[in-house]
Amino acid sequence: MEIQINWLAILVAVVANFILGFLWYTPLFGKVWGKEMGMDMTQKPDPKVMMKGMAFMVIGNFLLAYVLSHNIVAWSYVPGMDEMSKISNVFSTAFFTWLGFYVPYHLGAIVWESRSWKLFFINTGYALVSLVLVASIIIFMN
Repeated sequence: MEIQINWLAILVAVVANFILGFLWYTPLFGKVWGKEMGMDMTQKPDPKVMMKGMAFMVIGNFLLAYVLSHNIVAWSYVPGMDEMSKISNVFSTAFFTWLGFYVPYHLGAIVWESRSWKLFFINTGYALVSLVLVASIIIFMN
């Protein structure tokens, strides 16, 4: 069985996730997130650092969409998966990926990096919304 990847869906997911990240970490939670990270919010970031950060965010968004697309297609071969609605597939894909990979990582940051629970909820909240967005695009565009 060959895994078919919808490259247009991946491109749309990368762009949409980039916009979500901008909104999440700028107008929605930017000030609180920066404070929790110990950043000086009165200083404007270096444009070179911002461009580098955005480039890496695009790369990360691509990897997320590409790997999640593979996982969604691979799981579609499991007997009974075709009976699941697209909405159920989106939410189970997003929730279990979030619960199994993102939550444990960020829990570790609380313990080992002395991060706050507020930062935990901002970052894991973004991860969950991001996964729902990307899974929705991939599943509904296929």
